[in-house]
Amino acid sequence: MARPKKTDTPDLAARQNLTAGTIERLACPAGKEQAFMRDSEAPGLRVRVTAAGAKAFVFEAKLNRQTIRRTIGDVRTWSIEQARTEARRLAVLLDNGQDPREIERQQQADKAAAQAAASAQALTVGELWPLYLAQGRPKRKDAWKPRYRADLESMASPGGAPKKRGQGLTLPGPLHPLMGLALVDVTPDALAIWYDCEALRGKDQAARARGMFQGFLRWCSGQPEYRALADREAPKDPRIVENLPPTKRRTGALEAAQVPGWWQGVEELGNRTASAYLKTLLLTGARREEVAAIQWQDVDFQWRKLTLADKATSTRTIPLTPYLAQLLATLPRVGPYVFAADSKTGHIADARDAHAKALQSAGVPHLTFHDLRRTFIQHARRVVPAGVPAQISGHAPSAVAEGYAVLSIGELRPYAEQVEAHILGLAGVQFTSASEPGKLRVVAGGAGAE
Repeated sequence: MARPKKTDTPDLAARQNLTAGTIERLACPAGKEQAFMRDSEAPGLRVRVTAAGAKAFVFEAKLNRQTIRRTIGDVRTWSIEQARTEARRLAVLLDNGQDPREIERQQQADKAAAQAAASAQALTVGELWPLYLAQGRPKRKDAWKPRYRADLESMASPGGAPKKRGQGLTLPGPLHPLMGLALVDVTPDALAIWYDCEALRGKDQAARARGMFQGFLRWCSGQPEYRALADREAPKDPRIVENLPPTKRRTGALEAAQVPGWWQGVEELGNRTASAYLKTLLLTGARREEVAAIQWQDVDFQWRKLTLADKATSTRTIPLTPYLAQLLATLPRVGPYVFAADSKTGHIADARDAHAKALQSAGVPHLTFHDLRRTFIQHARRVVPAGVPAQISGHAPSAVAEGYAVLSIGELRPYAEQVEAHILGLAGVQFTSASEPGKLRVVAGGAGAE
């Protein structure tokens, strides 16, 4: 019987002493997708060959009557001895009742967890801040107020942009130094050092920034993926809290004796729109954003109603009082907004300069727009029930606390007109509903002090 030639294909039915030559001669039988040649030295070790000619070492055995097959590696990468060593290792695992597949899956999971933990440790405040702006919200509110959202952005700004008011470039915001810190490194010590530095620039601004950052840490601690990294108590460290400036309760408002001078200063402004805007703030007690955003469609001259975008509710409707109706009727209609301006929004955006001129003309110390709102409420309470100015100005919750029933527009109107007449009287304005628009006049020598 003639000996088989070395070029003959190895017998796949019998175990073979794997050599480079036998592996080289191994071929997949015709009509099959793959075939295996078993090793005679390492139990479970096989060489798999595919119809395309690819060859790899594999391990195959049984565990709990189930076939376990694991690919070891390409025959061009692994030597035969390396493959046998790996096959023996896998055989030992099976003898111990361990599934190599489960061990590998657990190792991969552990590796992924370790990588995730390392990434989390390196996660910075600056990476999370945009996410906080997009997904966060204040307590008991559905979304940020636009102004507060803008303040959050400016607080973390790197600066270096041209100033919107004045010359030069903006400075970095108080929170910007914290943006480069890893969230896990925001400790009481780190925040105490940050606060001391920012307090040198301005205590009030540093205190406000600290409050904003406390909200950020509160949000982080509410997210499962960041909870273990965030110390929400860090801003409450005694080294910070004990150095916070005392809370200042704002009480600014126009005194009765100051109203005539303020009104006269507003009348003398060269900008009619700004003048009417400031008067509307005082006569309605509305917030500056609410008044600025009034559109002509919100003004019902026929039924004498004015609709405002409310902070607490979507909108609120108040009576359109006689003087205010005449005042708004004098404004030109150059767009959808009553207080139109050449700005990004299309309406008046910042009347602080105009207000400062009016205050200077009247000799009145600095007052904010919110102080005009407070002026309305304080003087209105002297002539009508306390709940009326609260409802008109949009303080419905406090009105309920005072036991005041919300009135309909018809019920509210006489009170609203009484408040308007009282403020006009303080200003020294002589007005009748028959006055021609644009002919409203100021009478010298107002009501004076009360």
